[in-house]
Formats: sequence, C-alpha cells, structure tokens
Amino acid sequence: MGIQTVGIIGAGTMGNGIAQVCAVAGLRAVMVDISDAAVGKGLATVSGSLDRLVKKDKLSAADKDAALARIQGSTNYDDLKAAQIVIEAATENHELKVKILKQVDAVLPPEVILASNTSSISITQLAAATSRPENFIGMHFFNPVPMMALVEIIRGLQTSDATHDAVKALALALGKTPITVKNAPGFVVNRILVPMINEAFFVLAEGLATAEDIDAGMKLGCNQPIGPLALADMIGLDVCLAVMQVYLTEYGDSKYRPCPLLKEMVAAGRLGRKSGRGVYTY
Repeated sequence: MGIQTVGIIGAGTMGNGIAQVCAVAGLRAVMVDISDAAVGKGLATVSGSLDRLVKKDKLSAADKDAALARIQGSTNYDDLKAAQIVIEAATENHELKVKILKQVDAVLPPEVILASNTSSISITQLAAATSRPENFIGMHFFNPVPMMALVEIIRGLQTSDATHDAVKALALALGKTPITVKNAPGFVVNRILVPMINEAFFVLAEGLATAEDIDAGMKLGCNQPIGPLALADMIGLDVCLAVMQVYLTEYGDSKYRPCPLLKEMVAAGRLGRKSGRGVYTY
C-alpha cells in the first residue's frame, strides 16, 4: 500500500506547506503543533493557498474541499500513530529537534519512518537520538513547499535502503523531484548556494559593482530568477552568516570564511527583509 498517512510536526511555513502537498496528492496528513492557535493558523494558511490555486484555475473548488478534509490538525502526538511516516518540521534548532524527536519516537510504532525537514543539522546525529536510526532520514523540502519541485533526501550513516526507497517513492507521489544526498554540512543545495551568496558580498565589498548590477549580472548572465544579494535579504543575512560559520568550523577550510561586510551588516542589525533593511531597504 505504501505511505497513505503522513504525520507532520509543526504547522508553520514548512509544516503547513508539506501538509498541503500531501493532501493535494490524495494522502491524509496529520499536522501537529503545540497549541490550537498554531494549528489553526497553519490550516488557515493552507486554505488561503488552495483558494489562490482555485482562482488561477489550477484546482477545482471540489478538489480544494477534498484536500482540506484530508488534513487533520492536532496538538497530540498520539494522533500520529496512524501515520507510516512522520516528518519533523520544527524550528531549525538542534536541541529543540532532538527533544521533539525523542518525544515522538517514544509514541510511534517501531516500523514508522521518522524524517526531519532540517536544512543543516546532521541527520546521523538526529538519528542517533532515536530508537529507530535505520528508519530515520532527512527530507528537506524547499520554501515555498507547494511551488518548489526539489526535495533533498539525506541519508544518515544508519539509514536503511528500505527507508530511503520509501521516502523517495513518497517524494515522487507528491509530484516532487528527489535527489539523494549523503549527510554533510549544508547537504548539496545550501553547500553551493550560501558560499555563492558569501562571494557576492566579497564582490560588493571590493567595489567591483553595485548591488543592483551584481544581482542583474547573475540573473541575466546565469539565468537565476533572483540575484544572490536580494536572495540573501530574503533568507536573512544572519542566517547566511550562521551557515558560513558552521561550514568554516566543520570543514576547517578558509574558503568558507564569512565576508567581513556580511558580518558588519549583521552586527548593525541589517538582516534583510525581516528587519526592513539589508543589502536593500524595504
């Protein structure tokens, strides 16, 4: 039968996006968060997203209603017991993720797959915190989940072939394109992307071109939909800096040194869109 019910821990941006793609694909989704308010907000976000698809004639009203009916909101981990896989999509914090994974691990039947939507934390380490390391895997969706086709499937040292194959099949069933990645800091996409953003800051700091021209060059010369500096503002300059610092620590290679301008801007509180000012002013 394969995976028919997907449990999701976290009703925020990533969690409700995962719930939406599961429900639209015909799977049942159980979305758990710490409060009724958080769950309600997540469900409302999904409803609004589906409404936009209906207005664009990409989804019928009947299909929207059917998809919403397949999503169950809850504040109780016990409601995840019916799932064949549970995807943790909590805040990107190692201690928090370990705490959540240990709690849900104690509730779920041993055959249930546990996955993390982490974009940076070691899957091998997270797996070791559970009683089912062979049934643990990384399933990294990209934001916004309903729009982005890619899913990075990250194998920890302990991940079994059966777990990998089941999760790859799930990604395909959701209409996504999976790539399989070994466990390492940044995995594949962020390992390439964030150093590129960091290099764009070096180019800006050296005065080789204006921010607008750097972004225009990468958009028009490399066919990127958004320039690296504008993307940094969207991600958050503090997040970009933190990722580079992790790479420098983990790899011990000076090529991952954060650009001093990036560090200065973060120190000044210019974090990008979320603070109203980064490379650009919002």
